[in-house]
Amino acid sequence: MADEIEIARERIRRLHDLAREAAGDGNDERAREYVRRARRVAERNRLGLPRRFKRFTCDACDAYLRPSVNARVRLRDGHVVVTCDCGTQARYPYE
Repeated sequence: MADEIEIARERIRRLHDLAREAAGDGNDERAREYVRRARRVAERNRLGLPRRFKRFTCDACDAYLRPSVNARVRLRDGHVVVTCDCGTQARYPYE
């Protein structure tokens, strides 16, 4: 059981890296597919996604977010607001 969970975590990390590379190359659909697969692996194994993965993906359209390319990042009172091109906003606190 523990080995299966480690395999799933490694696969999620690898899919995150592949999504970042695909988004950097301008292949947004492929990056979106990698994000969907990583979320599915996490669901099936009842794992949470790493913080870095959650912060760089859109929950609504599964896009891999790249600031100033397909996402807008703004600082507000005590939190960061990330707005995807689809219009979805995510807020994360900071000190």
